[in-house]
Amino acid sequence: MTGKGTGTRAKTARGAQRAALALAAAALLALGGCAASGPNSLYQWDGYEAQVYEHFKGETSPVEQIGALEKAQQDIRAKGGALPPGFRAHLGALYAGIGQDDEALGQLRAEKAAFPEAATYMDFLSTNLTRGAAQ
Repeated sequence: MTGKGTGTRAKTARGAQRAALALAAAALLALGGCAASGPNSLYQWDGYEAQVYEHFKGETSPVEQIGALEKAQQDIRAKGGALPPGFRAHLGALYAGIGQDDEALGQLRAEKAAFPEAATYMDFLSTNLTRGAAQ
């Protein structure tokens, strides 16, 4: 009888090893899938950082920067993404720089709505913009 019981135990052990191996393989595949997709960003940047850099370098005109940011905004929205903090405020500053105060105020209001924590600063910028337009 010992021979028959030993064979059953060996089969059970091999089955347990196979199950453990299958579980390990499934875990590796699942983790590999997570690693391949990379982290999801809360915001879509699509050239925004490069445009801010270009603004401070002064190598492109405000009109060119506005065009690039408007295109980036359309691309981000088409993908269902969210604009990053400061995007609308920067666009508003560019509009203000070329005298399009209504468009600038609209962008500052949109930034305030999207990021309520920036409300005090957006109000400050809006007030200064309207004061400057009144002078």
